[in-house]
This record gives sequence, structure tokens and C-alpha cells, in this order.
Amino acid sequence: MRPKDAALAVTNLVPRFRLDSIRNQIFAFAVLATLIPSFSTTWLSYSQNKRSLQEKVRSQLQSVSSETGRELDLWLKERLYELRVFASSYEVSENLDRVSKSESQAQRRLNDYLNSVRVRFADYEELMVVDRQGRVVATSAPQAAPVNLPVDWASDIRAGNPAVGEPYWDESRHRVVVIAAVPIHVASGRLVGAFTAKINLRTVDDVLKRFAPVSSNPLYVITTEGRVITTSRSGSAEPMRAALPPATAQALLDHESGILEYTGLDHESVVGSLHRVPRLNWAVVAEIPTQEAFRQVIRLRNAMILILTALLVGVGLIAYILGLLIVRPVNRLAQGAAKVAGGDLDVDLPVPSGGEVGYLTEVFNNMVTRLREGRHALDAINETLRKKNEELEQLSITDGLTKLYNRRYLMERLATEIQRYRRHKRAFSVMMADVDHFKPYNDAHGHLAGDEILTRVGTILREVAREGDCSARYGGEEFVVVLTETEPAGAAEFCERLRARLATELFEGGKITLSIGIAEFPIHGDTPEKIIAAADAAMYRAKREGRDRIVLASPKRADETTKKRV
Repeated sequence: MRPKDAALAVTNLVPRFRLDSIRNQIFAFAVLATLIPSFSTTWLSYSQNKRSLQEKVRSQLQSVSSETGRELDLWLKERLYELRVFASSYEVSENLDRVSKSESQAQRRLNDYLNSVRVRFADYEELMVVDRQGRVVATSAPQAAPVNLPVDWASDIRAGNPAVGEPYWDESRHRVVVIAAVPIHVASGRLVGAFTAKINLRTVDDVLKRFAPVSSNPLYVITTEGRVITTSRSGSAEPMRAALPPATAQALLDHESGILEYTGLDHESVVGSLHRVPRLNWAVVAEIPTQEAFRQVIRLRNAMILILTALLVGVGLIAYILGLLIVRPVNRLAQGAAKVAGGDLDVDLPVPSGGEVGYLTEVFNNMVTRLREGRHALDAINETLRKKNEELEQLSITDGLTKLYNRRYLMERLATEIQRYRRHKRAFSVMMADVDHFKPYNDAHGHLAGDEILTRVGTILREVAREGDCSARYGGEEFVVVLTETEPAGAAEFCERLRARLATELFEGGKITLSIGIAEFPIHGDTPEKIIAAADAAMYRAKREGRDRIVLASPKRADETTKKRV
């Protein structure tokens, strides 16, 4: 890499690791200068010790597992040799041949022979003679029972080979046993049956205990599927319930004569090595707890961590002191600038005594003071503009004389109430009122008196109406109130309160009355225009029927009245 490219790469790393501040750069330099040589030296020593210890553990476990495997292979050879010797006895071959010819004395002689052999050899739980079909002809047990022969025993026996079955738990003897069988031939060479033995694993247990004298370093004999046959701790007197996970067993088989770290039968981390047993579908597993195996390495690792932690604390303390002496004023200035950039102008930094940083802090404080004054002036202008906009918005929806909502806002509110009805199915009513004899009153007393009537009617509407209702001047002397979530009966009560309140008012020309029409959405109209038209029609009915009254709209009459007015 060219020097220019290397410098560019370092420059790109600066913002990524936040090395753009002086304090971080000092801290990074101190950390690198202290930790790199310390870490490199310690890691090199740690790696070498770990490799050496791994090799030592591997050699130890491999030696134990391989020697145990050879002992088990020798044990099996001795048992098969003994069975062949027993099977070659004249007492066995000739008497088995005679039993097939239904001679009862021959069977007794076979049983006696088997019992005499069984007494002298403790490795056999039971000795049996079976015919070529697998039926028990003679046994050392008190009673004959079917024997669990290996799957391919017949073909092995016919070929002159011994047959050895899988180990299993014998409930009657409460221990793990193995079935083995060798062929029985008569003098002429004819195959007449098999000499079969139910072999216990006491000798295997003794072998395991001899090669694993320390209880914390157990030895296991397992099948290739991971089932535990016997262990150096409990022997073969426990049922074959424990098992290594299939993945662990397969990994051990794949790394035969090597070492592997895994979770053992006691659910703790162990280091183990496996060695297959020839002639059997078995394997010997030697284990040692990981903590015990790598105790020296763990101590070295802990010491390394402690040293590095102490170095980090020391470097951090030095960096902190340097930060207080050198970097703190600069950081304070940078934080103040960040607050100002974020909109916070309530910043007043303490000025350190003398130096370039002190002068820069004074300039910064003066600049913030100017910005704060400018913001106050701008806030005052914005507040004035906001109030003007609110006034303009209110004027756009309000009638200038009565201070009620105007017709444009009324139609928008009706559209909103219709949408709300479609969502929640809550009906509402519309009331339209007209001041009776307003035009003659206006002509007789002047426009100012007429305006006073309209203004006071609007005031009364605001007082009587609820907060959620919408009171508007529809035009001229006509007023409309949208009564939310109100049926005609409730609207009629509202109108009565309005008339009663208006009756208490005294005007220059006497009492003022209203002709009122009520329409309900959607019964009397399903659009803003139709509901207004229905209320308008009801109001004109009230006028025709004598004024100063309340009339509920009907759909047909509303349509007819609308057509007449058009």
C-alpha cells in the first residue's frame, strides 16, 4: 500500500472510531501504546501453553482409551476362546446329537455339564445349548427360557464364526449382559447347534476401574449410537438409560484418537477421547472436566485479563486527568456550540483565565447574546403574525354583525356531521329560525334598531346553545343551529328555551318572536342542502300558521315548499 493510500485509510477511520476529539486521541494512543505489546506477549504465552496442555491431555486420554479398548478386545477373545473349548467337548456335541434323537438321558448330561462349567467361570450368568433353529435344548438355569440371540447368529454359526449380540439390561439378574454363541459340530463335521452364553460385564467393570482410578476422570463404554453400556463409576449394575447426544457420539467417532470438548453426561463441560473396540460395536470414551484439564491455562487467562484490566484503568485515569487539564475547556465550548446549533440560546459559558481558549469563549458568549436578542425580536414578530392570522381565520368563518358562524362554515359543519353520522349512526337536528315581522320593524325603527335585534338574537343563541352545537347566521334575519346528537324532541325543547329566553328581552318596538322549523337528519334530508331545505320549509309553515311557533318538517312538504320558493 502506498503511503498516500495508508494516510487516507487512517483518515477514514477517524470519524468511525470517534477519534476526532483531542481527548479520545490521547486515550487511544495511550491504550495502543500500552496494550498492544502487553497483549501480544501475553497472548503468545497463552497460546503456547494451551497447545502444550492440549497435547498433554490428548496423549493422556488417548493412552487411557486405547489401552482400555485393547483390554476389552482381549477380554472378548478370551470369552470366545472359552466358549469354543466348551463347544468342542464330547459331552456337548454327542449329547446334543442324541437329544435330537429324543434321548432324555443325554439332556440331563448336557444340563449337568453346563452347570459344572458355570460354577467354575464367574463371567457367565447362564450357559445354554441351542439347536439349529435357536431352541434351547439345555441350560444351566433352573428353567429353560427363550434366549435373545443376535440377529444374524444363524448365518455366522453356519459360516463357523462366533456371533456376539448387542448388550442389554437383564431384568432377572439386574445387570447388563451380552449374548455370545459359537458353533457346535459333531465328529463328522456336521453342525448340530450353538453353544451360547449370557456373559456379564464384571470383568469389564474391573478394567474400567483399573484404568480410571480418579472418580472425576470417568471412563465409559458406549455403543456407536451413544448409549452407555457401563462406566467406571457405577459399573454395569445400572440400566442402560444414559446416553450421549447422537451428534456428540458421532463427533467423537469422527475424531477417534483425537480430543473433543463437549457437554458430558453430568451436564458439565468435559474434554474426551474415543477409541473403538475391535470385534464389538463398542467404543471406550475417556473424559476429564474442562476446568481440570485446562486449569493452568485458565489461571493464565485470568491473570492476563487482570493485568489488562489494571492497565486500562491506569490509562483511563491518565487520560481523564489530561482531559481535565487540556481538553475540558475545549469540550465545554464544543458542547455550547452544539446547544446553540440545536436552538438552545440560553448558554453562558464560564470564561477560563487568559489564553486563546478564553478569548474564543468571550467571543462565543457575545455571539450567543446577539442571537438571543434577535430571537426575542423574531418571537415577538411571529406572535403578532399568529394573532393576526387567527383573527383573519375567525373573520372568514364568522358573521361580522352577530359574531355567529357564517353560512360557509355552516355548510362545512353540516358535511362534517353527516360524515360522523355515517361512522357512528348518531342522528342530529337542524333548527332554522326567522325573526317575525323583521322587515316592517326595520322600516319603522331604522337599520340600527334592526341590527340590534339581530345582534341580541345571536347573543341569546350562543347562551342557549350547547358547546358542541353550531349556531350560524344563514342570511338576513334567518338563523340556523345544528344540534349534534339531538332528536326532534330534544330540538323542540331547545327551541322552547330559546323562545322563553327571547320573551324576556325588551326591544324598542316591543316583543320579538321567532318562527322556527326543525328537520332531522337523515329522515328529512340526507345532504346539507336537503336538510337545510327541510328546516326552511318547516319554518315557512310556521309563518303561514301564524308565526311565533315551532314546526317539525315533513319530507313531502319540504320538497313542495322548496319548489314553490324556486
